[in-house]
Amino acid sequence: MLISRVIPTSIMTTESMPVDLFSELKDKIEQKEARVAVIGLGYVGLPLALLYTEEKFSVTGFDIDARKVSILDQGGSYIFRIPATDIQAAKKHGFSATSEYSRLTDMDAIIICVPTPLNEYHEPDLSFITDTAKSIAPHLRAGHLVILESTTYPGTTEEVLIPILEKGNRLGLKASRGDVSNGHEFYVAFSPEREDPGNQTVARRDIPKVVGGLNAKASDLAAALYGAIFARVVRVSSPAAAEMTKLLENIYRCVNIALVNELKLLSLRMGLDIWEVIEAAATKPFGFQAFYPGPGLGGHCIPVDPFYLSWKAKEWDFRTRFIELAGEINTNMPYHVLESVGKALNQHKKALNGAKVLVLGLAYKKDIDDLRESPSLTIIELLQKDGAQVSYNDPYFPTVGKGRKYDLQMKCTPLENLGQYDCVLIVTDHSDYDYAKIVRESQLVVDTRNATRGIKSSKIVHC
Repeated sequence: MLISRVIPTSIMTTESMPVDLFSELKDKIEQKEARVAVIGLGYVGLPLALLYTEEKFSVTGFDIDARKVSILDQGGSYIFRIPATDIQAAKKHGFSATSEYSRLTDMDAIIICVPTPLNEYHEPDLSFITDTAKSIAPHLRAGHLVILESTTYPGTTEEVLIPILEKGNRLGLKASRGDVSNGHEFYVAFSPEREDPGNQTVARRDIPKVVGGLNAKASDLAAALYGAIFARVVRVSSPAAAEMTKLLENIYRCVNIALVNELKLLSLRMGLDIWEVIEAAATKPFGFQAFYPGPGLGGHCIPVDPFYLSWKAKEWDFRTRFIELAGEINTNMPYHVLESVGKALNQHKKALNGAKVLVLGLAYKKDIDDLRESPSLTIIELLQKDGAQVSYNDPYFPTVGKGRKYDLQMKCTPLENLGQYDCVLIVTDHSDYDYAKIVRESQLVVDTRNATRGIKSSKIVHC
């Protein structure tokens, strides 16, 4: 029995020869006719989708969170720094959001921006990447460009993502590795996200974009796609090199923050002001970059990324001692804050057990609505464990419920009658706070961020 097979025109010409999938997609990108899918509409994915929409690309956002999809469909926003008007403008240019992965078949480029947290044992949790890859695979078609942006250890793209995509697609497609095309391949690259929430000095477009493709064609396509919205694209030799680039950036910050945190602890014992010391050192015009101490690390990157490399290094029988030590120092900072609050209360002849403490700031850094890995959450739980009656105030969070590592179920307390609290603890130095007024109206202020610098008062304890 003769069985006829329909060959998709996007793969074969009338002469049954493979079309040049690379040139076809490259031309679409350059003409801004490529249809872009962004998977994961969080702090990284949504801003990226909006950048492409601004450049008149056809963009579809994908997210498994039905609440996010609904808010976007109604022209709203769930990220403070992205006003609803930006979403509404994007929708007028064709932006839409969906949870239906079947729509990926119609896309040309697929950018993955999903979380990569740590599990309870401080090991990489790649479940968001693997689940997303399994959802993409059935809808892959020849010529697709797939780019992973999620921060992870070197080798993830080639060892985890690609095998799932190759095994799960229905057409027998393979990731493009060599220079020869057979019309049955897709292209894969890694490009680390470089979002910096709250940064008002560097426009997103001016942050150079690193790309590493599985082969030269994949690198060319990724560079073209990102070059349409970023001022500069930096190519590296492989996805693993791009993955390592991201880890180096954040480990560099993690280690240096740990250094100043340790020096802060020493300076407190020595009666020195570490902030004054850093300010003086920063006047050196070469060889020094200022980093600042705090109550602990927050955000998705710096507290998490170093452990990805530490975990991967074990595969090579290598111990990353600097990374491990920095992680230990930074992880212990909330406990230092707890101890400082207890000592400050003791000097006021009060015990931590039963004390009324108001925590100012939940976000992991000033002027953003991001709770990920925030040290405030740990500090609140530590205070509560020691018997303190804890309230919080943060202009960006009317409530805080349950997350991956916390379960607080609290409501924001107004900044009223501050004198009722035994201690006001500044953990996040939001610009909205009137620190002079806070000090004036409080019995005791413990400042972890140097927010009260310049205010002379015996009520202030720096820690």
